[in-house]
Amino acid sequence: MRCPVCGLILRTERSPQNSERIVEEIFFERLTDTKAFTLIPPDRVGGIYERVTAGLFKADLLEILKKVGKELEADGIILGYVYRYRERKGYEYSVEKPASVAFEIHLIRVSDGAIIWRGIFDKTQTSLMEDMLQISSFFKERGRWVTAKELATEGMDEVLKGFPGLQKN
Repeated sequence: MRCPVCGLILRTERSPQNSERIVEEIFFERLTDTKAFTLIPPDRVGGIYERVTAGLFKADLLEILKKVGKELEADGIILGYVYRYRERKGYEYSVEKPASVAFEIHLIRVSDGAIIWRGIFDKTQTSLMEDMLQISSFFKERGRWVTAKELATEGMDEVLKGFPGLQKN
């Protein structure tokens, strides 16, 4: 699938219906914990987004986001896509198919619609025998096969290391 914002192409897979909500909750929880930003609840943003898009038929996505951001009086809008959210098939120490998660997050400046940050995570857990370079991940996961939510949480922590305003000095 091709990202409508930046053009990145990622391999997708049919995901459970609530996968976007799970990734959104992890993201929102991480940013709320920092207290570095004033966050507008996703439900409020979604309502304004629906109202704005109802009046615009063939508008550019960035133009729509700028309008939504201005109406919310926000400095930035966060937009994300979940491309793959596959739960492991098996157990902690034996799997038929490992968990796999791919998502992308954009931070867009409302004033001009510029993409000022992008975070990408795309990982399918592999066994230590398949990829010896993943030894640190193997020990961090205590030698077990993780769930898709655990993989998404790991990915969010990794991606947010580069988020503006969250970098540690």
